[in-house]
Amino acid sequence: MTRTSIPPVAVGVALLLLVTGCTESGNEPGPSAPAQVEDGSTSSAAPSGSSTASSSGSSSGRQEDMSIPDIVEAVQPSVVTIFTERGLGSGVIYTEDGLILTNEHVIRGNEDVEVAFADGLRVSGTVEATDAVSDLALVRADRTDLPAATFQSGLPRIGELAVVIGSPLGFENTATSGIISGLHREIPGSASTSQSLVDLIQTDAAISPGNSGGAVVNGRGEIIGISEAYIPPAQGAVALGFAIPAPTATEVAEELREDGTAEHAFMGLAPGAITPQIAEQLDLQDSTGVVVLSVSEGGPADDAGIRPGDIITRIGDDELSAPEDLLAALRQRDPGERVAVETRRGSDTRTVDVQLTDRPAARG
Repeated sequence: MTRTSIPPVAVGVALLLLVTGCTESGNEPGPSAPAQVEDGSTSSAAPSGSSTASSSGSSSGRQEDMSIPDIVEAVQPSVVTIFTERGLGSGVIYTEDGLILTNEHVIRGNEDVEVAFADGLRVSGTVEATDAVSDLALVRADRTDLPAATFQSGLPRIGELAVVIGSPLGFENTATSGIISGLHREIPGSASTSQSLVDLIQTDAAISPGNSGGAVVNGRGEIIGISEAYIPPAQGAVALGFAIPAPTATEVAEELREDGTAEHAFMGLAPGAITPQIAEQLDLQDSTGVVVLSVSEGGPADDAGIRPGDIITRIGDDELSAPEDLLAALRQRDPGERVAVETRRGSDTRTVDVQLTDRPAARG
């Protein structure tokens, strides 16, 4: 059950037209719908079953970057194209025995797929596990002795070389290049429809429909991100692409390998932007923070005394100015963790402790 007090008419948020990178079947490629959104997170950990780089963007004594042709030659065999009934996307070879890491939206609604490798061989594949919250999935390809990709264990540096490898618009084995343009990016307005579009890597390397699930690679041939989305030129954007950071991707992949599910810190509330309508409705003099639209009865926020209409301004050391900030803050935390949440109700400000839980399984 959900405690609700704010009328839906007051909570509309304009979502930027975000096109994720899955090419649809038919003559014209089209966008794929983002995953459903509430609140969720995933923390970082190194994978145990794939090749992992110990270096990070801040390490000293790093090896020299390779040339772009050498990067493509080294990594392209580890990137695949995934064909489904409705279109295609990309994937990255995660383990030598046939596990492929891709986006959940690439294989959504499918149990069986086809996997095409850089050497031209195509084999059948089975969707093994999915996680819509992070928009990641594992596919089991009917092939072994594969060249597993190497994943960087830390975040890249802004300005670092970025090479995107995948199958944009169905053009298999395509490479584009640019730099890392930003870290910890969130897509404004995305919290109303997707939980995956927070805490992302931004790059100006071209990402197009069909790239989703493919590789973003650094100058040392390490996977630094899984291509996720881009904002199209129709929105006035120029080279705005986004990827799930490698530490997040490998953390989720390892959890999916273990038992088919991934844990996400759950607060039990729906966050919303403070629009002029909501500010007027709640008579808010200060529009900073995130409004609580609804609270799950018996959930962590409810137990802590948080109610619809409250304004959340901070979680731990993280200040909140948009719903995406709350989702990003939760992504850095684990179920069972206790966090200090600063709230405002009328003229009163208080801090409450919230015991995060694991996200309840979605009901079919």
